[in-house]
Parts: sequence; C-alpha cells; structure tokens
Amino acid sequence: MSRSRAFRFGVNSVTTSRAEWEDTARKAEALGYDTLIAQDHFGNQLAPVPSLVAAAAVTSHLRLATLVLDNDFRHPALLAKEAATLDVLTEGRFELGLGAGWLQADYTRTGLSFDPPAVRLARLAESVQICKALLSSAEPVSFTGEYYRIDQLEPSPRTIQRPRPPLMLGGRQRRMLSLAAREADIVGLSLLDPRAPGLPPPPTFEQKVAWVREAAGERFDDLELHVNASLIQVTEHPSEAEIDRVATRTGQTHAQVLGSPGSLVGSVEAIVETLLARREAYGVSYYVVQGRVMEAFGPVIARMKG
Repeated sequence: MSRSRAFRFGVNSVTTSRAEWEDTARKAEALGYDTLIAQDHFGNQLAPVPSLVAAAAVTSHLRLATLVLDNDFRHPALLAKEAATLDVLTEGRFELGLGAGWLQADYTRTGLSFDPPAVRLARLAESVQICKALLSSAEPVSFTGEYYRIDQLEPSPRTIQRPRPPLMLGGRQRRMLSLAAREADIVGLSLLDPRAPGLPPPPTFEQKVAWVREAAGERFDDLELHVNASLIQVTEHPSEAEIDRVATRTGQTHAQVLGSPGSLVGSVEAIVETLLARREAYGVSYYVVQGRVMEAFGPVIARMKG
C-alpha cells in the first residue's frame, strides 16, 4: 500500500488545571503539532467542549479535536449544536471525534445503561447521520430512527468549515471500523484487542486496515488513518526494561511491542524511517502522543516538517 498523505501529529493531554492546559496548547503549537486532543470521561479531567474553546483562545492555528466524545452522553441534536459552536468559536479549527462509548465505569458511576456493543453501535450510526446532516445543511433537518427522532430542526449556528468539520470515528472491531470507513473522514484504529485464554487470536493490524479498505471502497484513499502512539522513546539507547513492562502489561512479546504501529522507538532518524515505512505499509499518517512525551517527540516533528 502506498499513500502519500501528509503526516499529522496530535497531543492528548489530561489535566484539571487551566494553567497547565493552556501551557500545553501553547507548547503544542510551538513544537509543530497539528492538533490538541480532549478526551470525554467522568474521571479527573476537564470537560472537553469548554477546554477546546480555552485552548483556541491561546493559539492561532493549532487544530482542536475530541478523541472521542461518547455518543451516549449527549443527544445528537445537542452534539451537533455543540460541534457547530466549537467550529465557530475556534474559527474553523475543530475536528469532531465521536465514539459509541467503551469505559464501563463512566456508565456505572452516572447510572447510564451500558448496553451491548451492537446497541451502542446502532445508536452511534443514527447519531452520525443526524450530526452530519445538521453540520452540513442549511435547511431544517428531520430524522426518524429506532433511537432518535428530530423534526424540522434548524441547523444553527452554521459551521465555518465546509461542508462541515472533519469527523473521526474509530475502534477495534470490524463493525465499528466498517462504519468509520463508510462515514468518517478520519479512521482511528485501536491497537490492542484483549482476548481471554482459549479464544481465537485477535485480528492483526493488517486485517483491520483491510476491513477499512473493503468497507470504504472507492473512498479509501480519501481517508486519514490514525493511531495512538502509546510507546514513545526518542533515544539512541531505548530502555529495554520499559519495553518489557509494556509487553508484560499487554500480553505481547518484546518483538510485538516494537513492531506495533503504536510504538515509535529509537533515534530521530530511526523513528522517521519507521513512520515512512508504516505509511507505506498501512497508510497511517496521523499519530497522537501523550502530553507527557510531547517535548521529547518534538525533534521528530521538526525533522518530519523540516
């Protein structure tokens, strides 16, 4: 597979401090990152929507994204209005990441029903239709589905980006990745698939990309493929102990950890070669790193963009 889409890099930061959040946004922009990411959980973190507005106020071109909003926390009509408002308040820098919900603790602590995956996915599919219509239409929108209904709802405010802000969907299973391939602009490929003993092995990354390609059809080359870079070591002498800890935690071998598309380990030049090789092999061009390694990874971005 050969795709020449330009690389993009994002920072995923979790904090409850305004100063730390704004400092992260400024540093991300200065270091050449393309996006700042906000998560959507009920844990010890800021809420995503106001966080991205605050980040926009202290930056000029950094794009602001959700990775990802839990569809079950908001009615799609409200979700679309918030997304359109974010696009206006960030002056066209917003990217909407949306998911079916996966962290059961969020549901348990809030009293929400953690329905089977098929139900959550079906709700998400309807929500995607509604959101895309409201974010791209100038006319009132109506929709009747199994889970949602809207009747002649005026899309307001109108988004700055046309036809709408980019939509990101992602996951690890075939049904979710197929939905993303058909509907999204950015497809996030989750890397780890826990399996209980005795079950068949999980799908490989190559298989997940193949599912996306099959479902996307002719639009595959228009998709941006994303992974979370979970292991970053920018050094001539990688820490074998850290790699072994990741292997133990994830149930992988040392070699599997290093070969994972989410692992970027080695010198700046070695990581650049790895990025190029993985884009060639899989088509992945969008990587998101954790805030704690954003400065360490900065030289790689400088080299890639230089």
